[in-house]
Amino acid sequence: MTSLRRAFGLLVVIALVAVGAGAWLLFGDRARPVAPATVEVTPGESVTDIAQQLAAADVISSPRLLELYVRARRLGSRIQAAEYDFAPHLMVAQVADVLASGGRPAQVWLTVPEGFTAAQIGRRLQHDGLDTSAAFLTVARETDLSLGPWRTRGLEGYLFPNTYLVPRHANAAQIAGLMTGEFEKNLPQNAVQLARHLGYSIPQIVTIASMIEREAKVDVERPIIAGVIYNRLHLGMPLEIDATIEYALPQHKQQLSLRDLAVDSPYNTYRHKGLPPTPIANPGEKSLLAAFHPARVDFLYYVYRGNGRHQFSRTLEEQQAAIRRYLH
Repeated sequence: MTSLRRAFGLLVVIALVAVGAGAWLLFGDRARPVAPATVEVTPGESVTDIAQQLAAADVISSPRLLELYVRARRLGSRIQAAEYDFAPHLMVAQVADVLASGGRPAQVWLTVPEGFTAAQIGRRLQHDGLDTSAAFLTVARETDLSLGPWRTRGLEGYLFPNTYLVPRHANAAQIAGLMTGEFEKNLPQNAVQLARHLGYSIPQIVTIASMIEREAKVDVERPIIAGVIYNRLHLGMPLEIDATIEYALPQHKQQLSLRDLAVDSPYNTYRHKGLPPTPIANPGEKSLLAAFHPARVDFLYYVYRGNGRHQFSRTLEEQQAAIRRYLH
């Protein structure tokens, strides 16, 4: 009996030591991670896979212990495919809590509306936790595209408006690449031939599309505004488009002043004939199509008359009458 009691006592001691060691590993050991770590859990990974990945990343020392703890607390169903940030010196129990928190998506939905400028896109990237606005603007200014026999001057105008699923760690150049790739997909297949028929380069037509994007409020008017722009260009008339001046100003303005109209800038289409040096925004598909397929009209002027519509005029007299009617 004495030997049985001793054996039983030894088993109790061993069990207590094991429980104590396990408890310490779960709630006391803070040796890992030694530095901040980020781990991505991909769809379909099991708790075993995740535990082994964390051990490989030196977040934990015992994948089996984490696995048992997660299963005991039934946390497996709360672990999602996402990125997880682990601060230094976490207990295994804390690591499990981080996993159960849901993490952050490894990809981000990024929506770029029609008519956004590169600067506006950069600010949205930064707001959505992607690359910085400054980094994106640098890429947009210093990167050119080849479009048929022509090259662009930067990427303004060629960052196609759309909704993109962007990897969270994508840099500005990679994000810009997604957008310019989408732009090229949305160009007419015969864009070079259409451009030559119109007598302009593709970058010039994209510049026209960008002005259409900022001027038109309803789709039916986009080809008509395109026709007005081409008519004025053919006659050597200044385009006198307010949106080009707004692009040159340091801040957005709802209404331009007489002082604004006199700003010294190549984007001032009141002072300079022809097209501005680059697009003034990033046009969507409908504005691009309108620029490549302008309506055959004899209008030379238009003025906004409310409810998204413009009044189009053939002569200066008609335009002045429309201005008196709708702007005064």
